[in-house]
Amino acid sequence: MEKTAKNIIIDIKNLKKSFGDQKVLQGVTLQLYEKENLVILGKSGTGKSVLIKCIVSLLQHDEGSIKVGNYELTDINEEELIEVRKKIGFLFQGAALYDSMTVRENLTFALSRLDKKFSKEEVTTKIEEALENVSMPNSIDKMPSELSGGMKKRIGLARTLVVNPKIILYDEPTTGLDPITSDEISDLINETKNKFNNSSIIITHDIKCVKTVADRIIMLKDGKVYKEGSLEEFTTDNDPYIQSFFN
Repeated sequence: MEKTAKNIIIDIKNLKKSFGDQKVLQGVTLQLYEKENLVILGKSGTGKSVLIKCIVSLLQHDEGSIKVGNYELTDINEEELIEVRKKIGFLFQGAALYDSMTVRENLTFALSRLDKKFSKEEVTTKIEEALENVSMPNSIDKMPSELSGGMKKRIGLARTLVVNPKIILYDEPTTGLDPITSDEISDLINETKNKFNNSSIIITHDIKCVKTVADRIIMLKDGKVYKEGSLEEFTTDNDPYIQSFFN
């Protein structure tokens, strides 16, 4: 991929975030490019999830800059933040479905957050298409309690896709899943990118998922970027720390 400025979707420079005396992000700089799956890899506590929560301002960073499209989050107002969030889908680690709502109602709620008002028929069509895209068409009237962990992940992705985001942030998408379901979710991440041409950041420590989805990898260590490169560059690197992940 030719990494020119016009292809940068998210541009993060010297990002820092602390919680009291705990320094989590200590000057992270990275870019997300158009139509790519960027994997953020690292051990627990290295700031992976904190990073993507800063991208959508669920957490406020202390220093540095985050630019999403034409918006600089450091100088953004509430109205502009809403516009940024409309471009971003966030798949939470536990899917974060509303337990008291059916699948249909969960997806309808996502659509209701958009400025455009849809007819009842349009809403139904969009929901059915989103569920079809994650191979869950028969789940539309089920409650979250009736779904397995893998099914909840798929519905969480459907709720993300129904609003047609340009960017998707995946927080540990395969955590807690059995190997077969994990493989299915990894394949679905690729299918989603190929079908909708979106850009994604995938936070994970699941190396099998990394090998399936990564167009590019950034490894964090001690709150900093330790290495950036392709899957091949990581798997052939003799650095003992890197090899501790891939061996």
